[in-house]
Amino acid sequence: MMERSQEWFEKMDKRRSIREFTDESFPIEILENAIQTASTAPSGAHKQPWTFCAITDPDLKKRIRIAAEAEEKDSYERRMSKSWLKDLEPMGTDMYKPFLEIAPWIIVIFKKVYDIGEEQDTKRNYYVNESVGIAAGMLITAIHQAGLVTLTHTPSPMQFLHTILDRPENERPYLLLPVGYPASPCYVPNIKRKELKDIAVFY
Repeated sequence: MMERSQEWFEKMDKRRSIREFTDESFPIEILENAIQTASTAPSGAHKQPWTFCAITDPDLKKRIRIAAEAEEKDSYERRMSKSWLKDLEPMGTDMYKPFLEIAPWIIVIFKKVYDIGEEQDTKRNYYVNESVGIAAGMLITAIHQAGLVTLTHTPSPMQFLHTILDRPENERPYLLLPVGYPASPCYVPNIKRKELKDIAVFY
């Protein structure tokens, strides 16, 4: 158990958020397995309040990129505070998101704020944000474990995803993840994770 826990930490410690992708495809079964892994996440009252939309259609990806960059432009130029922009400087990010078209797949996770029954009646879901957040983390882990890379992208607001993908009224966009192989060369920010003593307290 000690060896397995150490090996798993070392593997996941190599995970990085990637913004530079190739357009090389990979078997769809890998994506299906990753999504199924995410769906094993615990959820409030086992409601499983999530939908994973996997998109490879070039026209859809282009529409998503155009809409996302419009929101990002507004954020960088008007919504973000000076301190926020300064904190982003080491990441080298900007309003342009070419990875939304280059990566062979993007996954949009929707949270189901409620379920709709067979007679169009509404059924409450519980701890939706917590449940979907756990599933998203497990999806990212599964993608890394498979040998692919991804990035958590959250253009805000994200309602355009609901419109473009024509999702039902009970779903809200939660997270967007491009998925694929890293470009070569691929550059990532020179940042360091906090040490255990800075993130955990043992009583």
